[in-house]
Amino acid sequence: MKRTAAMVHYFSRQVQLFSPIVAEVMPDVEVFHMVDEGMLRELQAGAELTERMAHRLQTLVSFAQESGAEAVMVTGSSFGPLVPRIRDRVGVPVLRVDEAMADEAMRLGTNIGVLATAQATVGPTTRLLQERADLAGKQVNIEMVLCDGAFAALQRNDYPAHDAMVKKELKELVKRAEVVVLAQASIERIVAQLSDSEKPVPILASPRLGVRRLKEILDNLGGSH
Repeated sequence: MKRTAAMVHYFSRQVQLFSPIVAEVMPDVEVFHMVDEGMLRELQAGAELTERMAHRLQTLVSFAQESGAEAVMVTGSSFGPLVPRIRDRVGVPVLRVDEAMADEAMRLGTNIGVLATAQATVGPTTRLLQERADLAGKQVNIEMVLCDGAFAALQRNDYPAHDAMVKKELKELVKRAEVVVLAQASIERIVAQLSDSEKPVPILASPRLGVRRLKEILDNLGGSH
């Protein structure tokens, strides 16, 4: 019997982004997707991460568990800080997509550049990196670069404008960092558009690393499947 997992997204395009990665990394796992774009709208309108939002995520995870999910991954970096709040309230493992990426960044360097396209991810990603650095006992320097306007371009399907803004900032950031972390999963595909000479340092994206960690969690679960 197949293992089953769920992913909670806050942007509908994430389903298309993660599906091929899941098929490649863990083809024997059945994964279903849940999308709640309403919370993203609230955050973009200036809302804070509240206990009400945590309860809403908890409800989504509970629904996923009722549908057979043995583990749940939250793919929205902006909502990652809600995950620790609800882990003890639900009956299945819940992980944030960017945790594995942060751990890999700690392994690769101390001068870490972060590229974000949405203001809402700046704080959560910076805090996560610092938390994982503290856990690893490392002193790190984190430089955050926000591509202002890129996420808005993505939302209106203006991929050329989005990609041009991200590539411009990314080419500069790799010159100053030992490792670059992409705060949004939606940026990952742009790395493939860069030449090898434009990628002198590792550039980390959360989707593949996150799915690999999800697979590890599923592999370590007991029971006969």
